[in-house]
Amino acid sequence: MDLLNYWEEAVFILFCITTLIQICYFTGIFSRLAFYTSKPKLQNQQQPVSVVICARDEAGNIIKNLPGVLVQQYRTTHEVILVNHNSQDDTKYLIDELKKTFKHLNPVELTQEAKMIAGKKFPLSMGIKSAKYETLLLTDADCVPASEYWIEKMQDGYDEGIEIVLGYGAYHKAKGLLNKIIRFETFHSALQYFSYALAGMPYMGVGRNLSYKRDVFLRNKGFSSINKIPGGDDDLFINQVANKNNTAIVLDPEAHTLSQPKKTWGDWLNQKYRHYTTAKYYRGKHKFLLLIYSATQFLVLPLAIVAAIFFNWWIVLSIVVVKWIVQAFVYYKSMKKLNEADLFPLFLFFDFWMCLHYLLFLPALFKKPKKSWN
Repeated sequence: MDLLNYWEEAVFILFCITTLIQICYFTGIFSRLAFYTSKPKLQNQQQPVSVVICARDEAGNIIKNLPGVLVQQYRTTHEVILVNHNSQDDTKYLIDELKKTFKHLNPVELTQEAKMIAGKKFPLSMGIKSAKYETLLLTDADCVPASEYWIEKMQDGYDEGIEIVLGYGAYHKAKGLLNKIIRFETFHSALQYFSYALAGMPYMGVGRNLSYKRDVFLRNKGFSSINKIPGGDDDLFINQVANKNNTAIVLDPEAHTLSQPKKTWGDWLNQKYRHYTTAKYYRGKHKFLLLIYSATQFLVLPLAIVAAIFFNWWIVLSIVVVKWIVQAFVYYKSMKKLNEADLFPLFLFFDFWMCLHYLLFLPALFKKPKKSWN
């Protein structure tokens, strides 16, 4: 009997510890995004910008999305570099037609594969080396800017000492549970990497909406240290070169990009698996902090259920409600900033969903990355 009582108390104590850790993450780190307000700049100095996009058999996406990049309202000189990486579809012919109208479109044709360089890094490197200007703005062929002021708003994130600007790559809103889950997980990732950046610990960015100085790329010898890893041209590169002094974020909805989310659960699961395979290569401190958050997020609700059954249900429920209040407050304010407020009514569902999420994607941490990037 004494052993049973000890076990019940141990579960309750473990539940309290995991809940406290979660509350600390939300109040100490994630609240930085919730309460963030960009500082007004006394003087906006727009610099020439090179937008870099890589495409491989993306003719359909080029027709839909590239015009949104080409018609940007940006008063200063800029160019759009489209790297056509060995496409077998009509990409080249579409680029030739668009080039007739948009003189600032500068295509780079690649007809070979790079040995020993996996994924998207080779075409992206060629695009960056072809850039005329120091400020680079990266996105994907399946992305479209949320407004015609995307370049201007992202460039406005630069200030003295800033070399990297992190943007938000959102997904189009649509009906259905899958769409909401995809958008929530995108928001949840952004909540973390934006908040860590604001806390002086930037650890990743997303290639759908990312800007950095060309000198950062050249100074760090491009992707040479991660060439053998298929992914990581965005998150791993930023993990290596970003620090508390050289990184800023831009949250303005006009600075977002939008992508079409996957339509089936299978396609989405494969996409997520590919993204998670690079997390094992992050810096040690980032892996530790992300692991503690993920582990406690996964454990807190199962421990709450066990503690409620075997210890005292109303005490457990009271603690969970406190956690949910803190979490809801941070989620609501952050979702409003990222134009995802329609997801807030489902935040309790998403809290339970994350337990299943970790079960689904834990194997990705041990899976060998896929070599192709498209």
